[in-house]
Amino acid sequence: MDNLELLKAVEQFLYSEAEYMDSHQYDRWFELWDEQALYWVPCNADEADPNSNVALIYENRDKIEDRLFRLKGRHAHAQNPRSRLMRVVSNVRIAQADAGKVVVTSQFVLGEVRLDRQTVWIGRSQHTLLQTANGFKIREKKVLLLNNDSPMGNLTFLI
Repeated sequence: MDNLELLKAVEQFLYSEAEYMDSHQYDRWFELWDEQALYWVPCNADEADPNSNVALIYENRDKIEDRLFRLKGRHAHAQNPRSRLMRVVSNVRIAQADAGKVVVTSQFVLGEVRLDRQTVWIGRSQHTLLQTANGFKIREKKVLLLNNDSPMGNLTFLI
């Protein structure tokens, strides 16, 4: 696969991920993850060590599955009613590609409407994707919110 084909395939993968998150297709989103998944949303500093600093989200595959179980349940009060979400993913770039692994950076703008309140979330994402026989799998996802050092509401949806 040449660089342009790889970029297009990665873009389509990220667009599908965004669609699954925005439409609350939790099982389909979870299927995108590798067995050794790591989902990280730093707090206060983009490069803070998650083992010694607070993170908004720092989860392995089991914790991601727990999060989705709660979101799918009837008693997810923080998402009752569910947020209406729509995001735009842009500036997709391949930072590194070798031996079945692709590191991708992108930017997003996410609109959230819940209980007649609109919130805009802006950030950058870095995905480490594994190329498998069945397509890409997310090994690591790091989301850098533009306002990660400011007061914010709870992240009770998929960012």
